[in-house]
Amino acid sequence: MSQELQLDELYRDLILDHYKNPRHRQKVGAPDVTAEGFNPVCGDEIEMELDFDGERLAAIGVRGRGCSISQASASMMSELVEGKTVGEIRGLTDEFQNMMKEPDAPPPASLGDLEALQGVAKFAVRVKCATLAWHTLNEGIDQHEHGDGAVRIEEL
Repeated sequence: MSQELQLDELYRDLILDHYKNPRHRQKVGAPDVTAEGFNPVCGDEIEMELDFDGERLAAIGVRGRGCSISQASASMMSELVEGKTVGEIRGLTDEFQNMMKEPDAPPPASLGDLEALQGVAKFAVRVKCATLAWHTLNEGIDQHEHGDGAVRIEEL
């Protein structure tokens, strides 16, 4: 088996593991913000609870329904961003979105397991699946910064 095929198999296994065993699926006690994301084209849904300690995301809870890409992306994202500052999260969001726009560019090491989703960038329809959780998180952060506690977005 070639090295490229081994890497594809590893990534496929990682995405399926996060889909079948999503991380941060728990409710957050008294979240500062709740955010919902919905993709009306495919029906993917993300519900997110965010609790902040100043500028730091102290806790994140993510639930949802949809394809393996949307749910694995939300799971991997939640592992990466919990404990990070808002500025760090915004930087990671930019890096992830750039990775989705440039499928042939080397993925940033800062994205960790999310590198497994780089292949999705070659399928424009699936990019919205991979980015739904990130857009939902950013809307939640925006609402936190503006003092509003709930938000719902639709990916169009």
